[in-house]
Amino acid sequence: MNNKIDKNDKIFIAGATGMVGSAIRRELINSGYGMHKNKILAPPRSELNLLNLYEIEKWFEVNKPNIVIIAAAKVGGILANNTNPKDFILENLKIQTNLIETSYRKGVKRLLFLGSSCIYPKFAKQPIREESLLDGKLESTNEYYALAKITGIKLCESLRKQDNFDAICLMPTNLYGPGDNYHLKNSHVLPALIRKFYEAKINKSSIVTCWGSGKPEREFLHVDDLAKACRFVLENWDPNETSAPKDKDGNPLIFLNIGSGKDLSIKELAKKIAIEIGFKGEIKWDISKPDGTPKKLLDISRIKSLGWQPTISLDEGITKTVKLFEKIYWKNSNIEKN
Repeated sequence: MNNKIDKNDKIFIAGATGMVGSAIRRELINSGYGMHKNKILAPPRSELNLLNLYEIEKWFEVNKPNIVIIAAAKVGGILANNTNPKDFILENLKIQTNLIETSYRKGVKRLLFLGSSCIYPKFAKQPIREESLLDGKLESTNEYYALAKITGIKLCESLRKQDNFDAICLMPTNLYGPGDNYHLKNSHVLPALIRKFYEAKINKSSIVTCWGSGKPEREFLHVDDLAKACRFVLENWDPNETSAPKDKDGNPLIFLNIGSGKDLSIKELAKKIAIEIGFKGEIKWDISKPDGTPKKLLDISRIKSLGWQPTISLDEGITKTVKLFEKIYWKNSNIEKN
């Protein structure tokens, strides 16, 4: 395949200071993009308010990006989603609509929108294929976030269908790695467990209590593997090509699953993290807390058919992440001390 982007493109990463955006930026720079001044645009929130359409339009007029990657989103775990449903649907709808519409109106060459595996129904057939979208009821603990992401996919799809706008989407599974959020209440399960077990170890606690039953099964992908996938699809994937992945009815797919292709129970995950950190106490499970979706494993055969493969195993990724967490503990602003 011929590259669909080149080293002279002016790339805008929305959300470049977050875990996903910063990983994508590292990957692009390491691959030779952004070698010239201002070719990779990564404005922090203080410089560009993605909730403000007027600010975004003016910024596009000045900076003129021709490749846009949307890694910006309001994200959080089960508690945050349950407590603030309005914020999760409204802020995500605004961010993605502002960016997608402005990119289209300003003549952007390629756009990559990042969604989430939570777009799929709670009881989707496993492993989950892209056709499962809108085929059942969503998981209630994150349905507002999921609805926003589904809307983003459909906006990209409609612009491609009606006006041939080159928008593509990736649906990542659960992510972890450098730049993650380790807040005990607002983070996702893997970073929350790392912090729980690490604090239990340094405080010499004999018990760690985890949410739910521990029975749900989850898939995890290191954020550096996602970043490689983002570069890969921007360079290689054109949904209109005859060799591109199609759905079961033979229609072009504009969104693809991205994951590791393997899952494990939360209990197994907790044991792995406890062993890596060196916590030797008891692990208890608070079944009064929600479990969420019972199983969520993505079928990644479509993106693998294009030539992409994950490279970082979960064991290797946990080892790297725990070492990094130990270095930044008490220093990183993402780690709240309460």
